[in-house]
Amino acid sequence: MQDLKSYAEEKVERARKVLRILSSIPTEVKNRTLLRAAELLDKRREYIKEENKKDIAFGESQGLSSALLDRLLLNDKRIDGMIKVLRDVASLPDPVGEITRMWQLPNGLKVGRMRVPLGVIFIVYEARPNVTIEAGSLCIKSSNAVILRGGKEAMNSNRALVEILREASAMEGFPEEAIQFIDRPEREIVWEILQMEGKVDVAIPRGGESLIRAVAEKARVPVIKHYKGVCNIYVDEEADLEKAYHIVYNAKVQRPSVCNAVENLIIHRKILNTFFPKMAYILGKAGVELRCDEDSLKVIKSDPRLSFVKAVPATEEDYYEEFLDLILAVKVVDSLEEAIDFIETYGSKHSDAIITENYTKAMKFLTEVDSAAVYVNASTRFTDGNEFGLGAEMGISTDKIHARGPMALEELTIQKFIIFGNGQVRDNFKVPEELLKEWKD
Repeated sequence: MQDLKSYAEEKVERARKVLRILSSIPTEVKNRTLLRAAELLDKRREYIKEENKKDIAFGESQGLSSALLDRLLLNDKRIDGMIKVLRDVASLPDPVGEITRMWQLPNGLKVGRMRVPLGVIFIVYEARPNVTIEAGSLCIKSSNAVILRGGKEAMNSNRALVEILREASAMEGFPEEAIQFIDRPEREIVWEILQMEGKVDVAIPRGGESLIRAVAEKARVPVIKHYKGVCNIYVDEEADLEKAYHIVYNAKVQRPSVCNAVENLIIHRKILNTFFPKMAYILGKAGVELRCDEDSLKVIKSDPRLSFVKAVPATEEDYYEEFLDLILAVKVVDSLEEAIDFIETYGSKHSDAIITENYTKAMKFLTEVDSAAVYVNASTRFTDGNEFGLGAEMGISTDKIHARGPMALEELTIQKFIIFGNGQVRDNFKVPEELLKEWKD
């Protein structure tokens, strides 16, 4: 068997070799490839589900949590979702080659900025095989080469999906080598690739905090990351409570295992007794465990209608925690300022929301909360490239360099300067006329 270092180097070299071809590949070839992949995905859904069953069985044997098994599952609904991603990305404008700005200088030079691909993107992810399609589709459309390394628990599903992407590429004239798949489980391969400064242009880890920290700490290549999604919803004293019930319920219960699910519920003290009992009842019926501060716990314990709700005292650590489960921490505050301070202290700069009918408060929240996505009167569950109309995403970035929020098509490009001249030289520093005249043909 090939040693790990040479295996990793071969994958990267194969991806790099096609970069020049990718930079000028026509948009119609990319779109045809995506649509062909959608067609193949639909035709081979039974094969995909059979391969996925192998991964589910392996995950169960490894004692994966129900949340991770849910992320791993590919059923018809999720296959339909992947088909939609491919078609949506195909329908989006191609960002590559776009001139975003052009201006003329007094010396006549025309200076502009053009979008170009990032190059070789290494994406490391856990459990969710649909990331294979999301990442693959975005890299195809943005003319990047991608090296896909999913978790060992999804190896069979990911291999089946990569086969489809590569086959569609071969059928439509897109370079297959632009889609590389790490089909060996050894983690050392990941660490080798992360050291390839100058050959891998960016790494994007998707998964738990431990994975992302490990990638960021070991990498010599640039890393775009978010460590965790500790999302907060603040219910203001001037909130429409009917809106609040639905928003909080959606953000916690719909899919608790994802990074844009709410983890902390912040409530203004003035509406604690009017809003929280009914909210606790709704969440309790959905099986949500509440980790409450002293004031919110007192509300639950004093109301016999809430005796069935699982509620325990919150610890300091609970407010920092990304539960990824039907668990919600609760905090009572006396002002909007205190709510924003709480988010600054305990949040992860991912997605945070305010529920209020007061415009001034809403704008203060939007302005002062320093997160990748900030909402007024809407669920944090919308932080997703597809939901934002971006087709798909490579992940959510909470960094402040290059990109922030969903990493979609535009975020997989970088801008370079392009300059059109007509013989201009700096400071009019030219070859002396007498020197030009000295030359005799």
